[in-house]
Amino acid sequence: MDTETDLDSLSSQELADLATSRARHHADLGFFWELLRAIPAAETLEGDVREAGEDLTKVSSLLSDALTLREGNLADELRPLYLDYLRKHPPKK
Repeated sequence: MDTETDLDSLSSQELADLATSRARHHADLGFFWELLRAIPAAETLEGDVREAGEDLTKVSSLLSDALTLREGNLADELRPLYLDYLRKHPPKK
């Protein structure tokens, strides 16, 4: 899987799995920090303004969201972040 088309054809959940697995394997804390910073904006885009506001004030809430970020619309809103990361660090076949 080394082409843009391959990545674009994956579901948001598959992208989340690939990106977070790669980041975990390489201990890429920078990616996880970027992901945590993106969650409140993604929740706002998916329509959960209350949750986004809580996340901005509570780190524990962000960590909780991070554990479920591959579920539902949140994964779709974070899709550009996963695509960007995986294009910079292509998954091995």
